[in-house]
Amino acid sequence: MNSESDLYFMRLALEQARLAARAGEVPVGAVVVKDGHVIAVGRNAPVAAHDPTAHAEIAALRQAARVLGNYRLDGCELFVTLEPCAMCSGAVLHARLDRVVYGAIEPRTGAAGSVVNLFENSQLNHQTRLVGGVLAQECADVLRHFFQQKRDTQALERKAAHPLRDDALRTPDACFAELPGYRWPPHYVSDLPALQGLRMHYLDVGPQEASLTYLCLHGNPAWSYVYRKMIPVFAQAGCRVVAPDLIGFGKSDKPKRESAHSFSWHRDVLLQLIERLDLQRVVLVVQDWGGLLGLTLPMAVPQRFAGLVVMNTALATGDVPLSPGFLAWREMCAKNPDFDIARLMARGNPQLSQQECAAYMAPFPDKGHRAATRVFPPMVPDHPQADGAALSQQARHFWQYDWHGRSMMAVGMPDPVLGWDTMQALRKVIRNCPEPLQLLDAGHFVQEQGESIAQSAVDVFQGL
Repeated sequence: MNSESDLYFMRLALEQARLAARAGEVPVGAVVVKDGHVIAVGRNAPVAAHDPTAHAEIAALRQAARVLGNYRLDGCELFVTLEPCAMCSGAVLHARLDRVVYGAIEPRTGAAGSVVNLFENSQLNHQTRLVGGVLAQECADVLRHFFQQKRDTQALERKAAHPLRDDALRTPDACFAELPGYRWPPHYVSDLPALQGLRMHYLDVGPQEASLTYLCLHGNPAWSYVYRKMIPVFAQAGCRVVAPDLIGFGKSDKPKRESAHSFSWHRDVLLQLIERLDLQRVVLVVQDWGGLLGLTLPMAVPQRFAGLVVMNTALATGDVPLSPGFLAWREMCAKNPDFDIARLMARGNPQLSQQECAAYMAPFPDKGHRAATRVFPPMVPDHPQADGAALSQQARHFWQYDWHGRSMMAVGMPDPVLGWDTMQALRKVIRNCPEPLQLLDAGHFVQEQGESIAQSAVDVFQGL
């Protein structure tokens, strides 16, 4: 049990912490007490003072030393709302205070037991008694409220920098809370010329100066969540990983009108994103629509691309019939335009948890957000005059004759849409493409067994 006097003085320290918060400083407050009377107060002010030493404890100690006319503070006690850091703990010991009483713990920098405990070092020539946890919850709440307000303000500023167009929808952030296996912070861009103000989301993991960048492009109706099992493997190998959400998917804005989408437009957005991020030595990782679009990118900027990981996709050139499996998928989508995405994922990937399946549905809280999932199946080029067909034919020539990078193919064998036969045909198009990695239990969304694919890719592209 804490004494009434300890509670009283800690509440005075909390008043100083709240004053610091109002000034925009991290809310930490302190008071120095001698003979039962407050002789000095202090609060955090490093931002305003441009002074890394302007912690609440230091301010209070300086004031107390002036009051007593002595830098030694014998017989004094310090009450502070947060566990002191190493700097402040050293100052306390040097001032020879009798006792330090603190509130909340500081697990990252605390020097009173959380990280180190300077107060129990018997080699020092002075020992100061230590009491922790006085009004710990109240002290922690002041800090928590401050940082939550700061995060909320930053979120509003980010949104203000990317205003939502009247003809688009934006999935609420709450829909993406606590998705299993998806822990990376978001990145947004809205000023690419092709976007015309739409906000595009992308993940950017790992060092920007990495020797390789894996550019991971998703398909329909997936989003960057589909790469959550591959991204850690690439990142652990020291590589950069960029995984955008196509407009209409994931955390990117979603035009209300289906007519807003076209093959050429989505390709232009991706090319401009590559230029904006200045991606170099790129290993292109594609599946489904990620391949339909992505396989047309390297021919435009071949100097940026060094490798290819291709999974269950195709080149839709318009002069070769689409596979029966894809045509059946297209027919199903036409009859059931708002099909249950979570159920689709569960049926094709029985190993997924209910929460993982639901995560695929997270970007689409209602039918209004699903224009892209409805329009993408009929948007696949199926005749020579279709948008994207000529680009895909040019890409076919590029991969056959002009591609000089390394390639790797992985095939989810049970995939009824873009399975073995389709991938074998694509392999013949890609210059020097080796024998595919066959995944006997992976369906269309082969990334759900992506750890082994990613590790194989790391081995294949090592030393590029």
